[in-house]
Order: sequence, then structure tokens, then C-alpha cells
Amino acid sequence: MLDGLPAEAVEQALWWERHIVEVLDGRLPDSPPGAAARPEFDPGRWSLTRREQAKATELAAAGHQVSAATVKRRRQRYQAQGVIGLVDHRADRRSAAFGRVDERVVAAMTTAIAETTEASSRTAGFVLWRTEQLLAGSDPPVVLPSQRTLYRLFGRLAHGRHATGSARARRSLAARPDGPFSGVTAAAPGELMQIDSTPFDVLVRLDDGVTGRVELTGMVDVATRTVSAAVLRPTTKAIDASVLLARTVTPEPMRPGWAQALAMSRSVLPHQRLLALDERLTHAAARPVIVPDTVVCHHGKVFMSRAFRASCRFLGISLQPAHEATPTDKGHIERTLGSVSSLFAQFVAGYTGSTADRRGRHLADGPLWSLPELQDLLDEWIVAAWQNRPHDGLRDPLTPGRMFTANQKYAALVETAGHVPVTLTGDDYIELLPARWHAINAYGIRLNHRTYDAEALNPLRRQPSGVKAKKDLWEVHHDPYDVSRIWARDPAGGWITAFWTQLHRAPAPFGELAWDHARAGLPTGIEQEIAAAVTNLLERAHRGPATSRDRTVATRTHASRPPAPTPTDGRPTGPTEDADETTGAAKVIPLPVFDPFAEADRRW
Repeated sequence: MLDGLPAEAVEQALWWERHIVEVLDGRLPDSPPGAAARPEFDPGRWSLTRREQAKATELAAAGHQVSAATVKRRRQRYQAQGVIGLVDHRADRRSAAFGRVDERVVAAMTTAIAETTEASSRTAGFVLWRTEQLLAGSDPPVVLPSQRTLYRLFGRLAHGRHATGSARARRSLAARPDGPFSGVTAAAPGELMQIDSTPFDVLVRLDDGVTGRVELTGMVDVATRTVSAAVLRPTTKAIDASVLLARTVTPEPMRPGWAQALAMSRSVLPHQRLLALDERLTHAAARPVIVPDTVVCHHGKVFMSRAFRASCRFLGISLQPAHEATPTDKGHIERTLGSVSSLFAQFVAGYTGSTADRRGRHLADGPLWSLPELQDLLDEWIVAAWQNRPHDGLRDPLTPGRMFTANQKYAALVETAGHVPVTLTGDDYIELLPARWHAINAYGIRLNHRTYDAEALNPLRRQPSGVKAKKDLWEVHHDPYDVSRIWARDPAGGWITAFWTQLHRAPAPFGELAWDHARAGLPTGIEQEIAAAVTNLLERAHRGPATSRDRTVATRTHASRPPAPTPTDGRPTGPTEDADETTGAAKVIPLPVFDPFAEADRRW
């Protein structure tokens, strides 16, 4: 009760308590048990009034100006309120909230500050001017205080409201509910997921050679904070959101160059039990496959489009648009995408910063990643770092000092909620991809300045498709985030997979090892091993892509060397029986020396 009171007032109240207790009981509070009462304060000999007079006489003799009436009032307040009744509340007297400023001035400035919510950011001087304008017609006239007083008043009224700061932060604070509020909770993976798009603060080298920024579209599971899918595109379209849904319900495959530490079988996820339900997880990476039940999105045309709604209906997903100007409806995805920028984007070569005043110089002249390369880095980072990073929003309710990772939370919830794999076949996944109509020429299919070909296209080359509405072109589906292959619809049923003809010249896939913070179920040494690899991943992202010559050498070396299988018995693999066998050298045919004069006399 005495907390927050001035120390002198508390000390004086405790001093009075000792004397009042002696008046009431005859003994001081710290007297030993069984001690006799002082004669002048003995309740058995004297009345309460005589004891009060004796205490007043004692205190007056000690130099305190105290009367018997004062002792009586103190005694009555102590009996009614306890020690708090002995406090001199003059020391705790608080001044008015805004001093002696006229209440009409306070009301006018409050109105002026409220008007800045939807307006552009201005200075405090404008708010003072607007306050004066609002008070101009007051009757009786209002006398404004001094300029310094008005600025102090503005500082108190505008505290925490960003009245002169960021307009976006000001609107977000204004949209916050006035009373108690809490976000929607989810108890099972996929029960509630959120999707959103935001500019990605990294310059990228696009297919046409032009540098520019791209958009990041991602989906997060509220229950586990798992980033189920995230894609980068120059401009987010409805079909991109549909592909994101398909990627969410599809296992992330282990890619060439990724370490086995990233495999689901090496993680804390219950791989063997999930594998019995979904065979697609055989060679999956350590990212949970979550089937959305409800997806929350904003009212943008991308997520309100017919294509995205049709994809949700196809997968049995309930689409829930967020309330307008309600930041609490999808705060998880907004915060997650912001974390991607702070935890990943700032380490990538070409990072632009979040605002213009944070942007560096000559960024376009430095090494920049292409869009497919940056997508590979992002996919690896999500599996390696994000899914194994302890999250503050994933604390154990019984032991709040412990934080879970996204994979750990999924492993815990899937034990109680279960896992129902979506019946999405490979053909269903292709159906969700964007469709284009192209001719099948002798050299294959030309899509986005890339040529794709396959032997299965031979019967269809230079043949009409029979679809007159599409000028006899063939239906081709492609994954915007995987340029390695496309799919042409087979008139006999199914799809024909055509690979990029220059795939062998593409840069080698990225990925060494990855960060894994899972503290249970991991082989010894995996955590320390992959911790260093995540650091290596960020260093490679910061350095930017290698030169074309280095990338060509790395690609050919990677293509000519198949990955070594992982030993199953833990013993080192020795040389095979024919390891020492050698083949004879082929005959070398020397090339003639180039003679420019002889070449000039030749007929062409």
C-alpha cells in the first residue's frame, strides 16, 4: 500500500504507527513477548483519553508540536484504515493532468491531433496552428498559453501516437482496439493460416537483364509459425498465389547439393510415422507439409481473384478475407515477412534497405542474384534457419521460459491433432500451375526465351492441337519458380514433361548444410555442424553470384560427379574391387596449324 509514496511520507507514517500502537496496547510493536506495559500507557490503569494525553505530553517534551486532539485523530484513522491512514497525503497530492491550461485548449489540441491520423505527416507547429484555428470562434474567447506551454502540452497529448512520425505507424495505432484484445489462436497445424505479399528489399537481375525489386508472397501457419511456402516474383499475380497453395500442400524435395542434415528423416519431425500416411515424404526436406483449413488474406485483387478462389475451392480451403483497417486479423504473416527481411534479406548482395533513406549507393553495379538463384537461397534458408529457429510466440504454457522451433511445435501438435495428407497427385499439382498456349516446333517449345524439348513431343511437332479457340496451339503449364521443366498436355491423357535444353549449363544448385536448433532426435554433432553451414549460407548470399567462368566450371564439375550415397552402417566406404582398373589412352589427333595466308586464298 505504501509503494509509490514519497519516502519521507512513508517514514513519518511508520513513526506514528509505533506511538499509536503504544497508546492502544501499552507496548511498542517491537517489544519482546510478555514485556510489561509502561505505567503511563497501561490499559489496565488508565483510560484511552488519559493515554492519548500522556502520549501528547511525551511528544511535546521531545520537541514535537503535538496535542491530545492530534493523537486522537491519528489513532482513529489508524484503527479505520491501518498504516495508510497515518500518511500525510499532502506529500502525495497530484497536480492536474495538464496543469492550469484551459480545458478547451486541451480539447482543441486533441481534435487537431486526431485529424492527423489519415493525413500526411506534419510538424508540431502545424498542430499548434490548427489548435488556434479551432479556438478562433470560441465564446467566451480563449486565452492561449505561451508557446512553450503549448509544445509541452502537445508532447503529452501526442505521446505514443506518432502524430509527427510515420503515417503508416500512426494509422496502425489508430486501428488498434481501445479495450482489451487478443489474436485468434490455433490449436492444430493448418487450422488457421495467413497469406500476404510485400516488397522484397533486394535488387534482382531479371530475365531481361534489367535490375529491379521483386515481391515476396508467403504463407504462415499460426499454430506452428511454419512458413509453408514463400515465392519471389516481379509482380504478384493471382496465379502466383495459386501456385503458393500448391506448394503448401506439396513436400519440399531435397535438391541436389543440399546436405542430408536438411532431410526430414534427420529432423525432429516424425518422419517415419508421417511416411506411413504420405509416401511423398520419402525424399522430402525438413519442412512440414500443412494442409490449410482456413486462409486469411487481405482484400487485394490478387487474393480476391477468381483463379485464387477456384484454387481454394479445389483444395477444400475456406478463404477468409480480413477486416479492413484491422491489423490484428493477419498480424502473424506481416511480422513474419518483416522477419524474413531482417534475418535473411539484409545478408543478400543487393540489399536496398526498407526505405529510401536507408538505401546505399551503386547497388546495381555490384553482384546481383538472378530470380531463380535468389529463390533457391530463400528456399534453403527457410528449411535451414527459419524452421529451426526458436520463436518467442511458441513458448510452452507450463514452462514459459522455454521456446520451441517451428518444427518442434509441429512435431508436438501433430501427435494430438494428427495428419491428413491432401489427395493431390502430380497431375493435380500441374493443373494448378499457370497455363500458356504455344506451338510445338521442331526444336521444341519456346517459353520465356527458353527452349524446352523431350522425345515424347515427337508425334506433336508442327501439328495443330485442334483447339480452334487457341489458334491450334498446345496447352503448356509451367512453374514460375522452377524453370527447369514445363508440362505439355498429352492428347492421349496426362502430361508430357519437357526439360530446358540449357539445363546442364545452369548454375549449380546452392546449399551445403543448414542450421538446425532441434534439441531432440538429432544425431550427435548435427547441430554444431549445421550452425557453421548457415553462417556459410549467409556469407555466400552476401558475396553474390560467382563469375560466369567459375559458375561454368562448378556446374560441369557438379554434373560430372554423381552424389556419393550415404553409408548405412556408419562404417567408412572403401575402394571397390575395380578401383585400380585403368583404360587405355585414346589416340590423339593433332590439329593443323592455322595459316591466315592460306585461308585467304581458299574459296568459300
